[in-house]
Amino acid sequence: MIENVIIEADGGSRGNPGPAGSGALVIDAVSGKILAEAAIFLGVATNNVAEYRAVIAGLELVKELAPKASVLVRMDSKLVVEQMSGRWKIKHQSMAELSRELQEQIAGIEISFEWIPREQNTRADALANEAMDAEQSDIRKFIAEPGTSSINVVSSAAKSRVVDIEYNPLMPSSVRAPRNITKKLTTIVLVRHGRTPFTESHRISGRGGEDPSLSESGILDANKAAEEIVKIGSTGLLQKVAAPTAVISSPLARTRETARILALKLGIEESVLDDLAEISFGAWDGHTNEEVATNWPEEYENWRGDVQAAPPGGGESVKEFDRRIQKAKKTLLEQYEGQTILVVSHVMPIRGFIRAAIDADWPAYWRISLSPCSITVLRFWGEEAAEVSVVNYSGHL
Repeated sequence: MIENVIIEADGGSRGNPGPAGSGALVIDAVSGKILAEAAIFLGVATNNVAEYRAVIAGLELVKELAPKASVLVRMDSKLVVEQMSGRWKIKHQSMAELSRELQEQIAGIEISFEWIPREQNTRADALANEAMDAEQSDIRKFIAEPGTSSINVVSSAAKSRVVDIEYNPLMPSSVRAPRNITKKLTTIVLVRHGRTPFTESHRISGRGGEDPSLSESGILDANKAAEEIVKIGSTGLLQKVAAPTAVISSPLARTRETARILALKLGIEESVLDDLAEISFGAWDGHTNEEVATNWPEEYENWRGDVQAAPPGGGESVKEFDRRIQKAKKTLLEQYEGQTILVVSHVMPIRGFIRAAIDADWPAYWRISLSPCSITVLRFWGEEAAEVSVVNYSGHL
């Protein structure tokens, strides 16, 4: 029985964040024989995420091959060694999520962490680069044949950390998409605001109306969304997406309150972009659809069938509104090119972004359902190309 093992672990990212890989070796501490090695492709991630994932991959192999062994983790990441040894605080929320996952892995294991210089960690580094070069994962176990001195190499695909194996971290995923792209990928993660008293009573609420705040349920919605958003770039549904660097909100109260909850969780200052506000419903604001149909029957019916018709009392037509939203999209793509940004807005603006991404006609404005605090992920390469990754995800609610 193997009593002591060494894990050599390393991770890397080409772009930080960018295409990332983790490498880990499990070594019999007495004989020096390699028991297993793992090359794990992560998709888009940071160096720190890749380093943590390398340790987790090594521990998963230890639990399979030497579950009762004590473990020494050797790696050249000062951050992971000091954080897991309890000497450094974990400030970033996404790192805290990974730390908790690692703590679960080491529960009940006698384990210690040791920092080593990079030049002493070349084997794990080579495995991380193997994963990045191949853009796929591989685990190799070196199993001794009973009663002989021969070794049987068992190779298997690692449990994927990438949700979509066809996801391209830098370019559009479809082979039919444009390839002569000059703009950098900008990922826009769109979150609808949480519930308000108007949402819960099915009353119309747009720009220029009463501007309600989040209800108690809406605050709960926003906190649940924050727990999902903070996983971006590390774990969960959006682990393949680079972590957000900015939080931008509509100027209305419900979106600013939602954005503040998300931004605090991410440790990012939020900002406001006026053009992200909901469409204006004019005199209809605060009424239910049934009340509008009863009190303004001709105007309501005309508005339902004509994108150039505006509600009375200073409302916006869908066509006017769309010009404003496409202007907002252009502003964001120019200002945050090459980044992942979190945009907190409303039903109609998010539909407008989706309409642009899929180059759709006007029905996109009434054929897409979006729940409060749902998550939508769109990828843009300026105006040259676009891709829809996620629409109306609400599994966190």
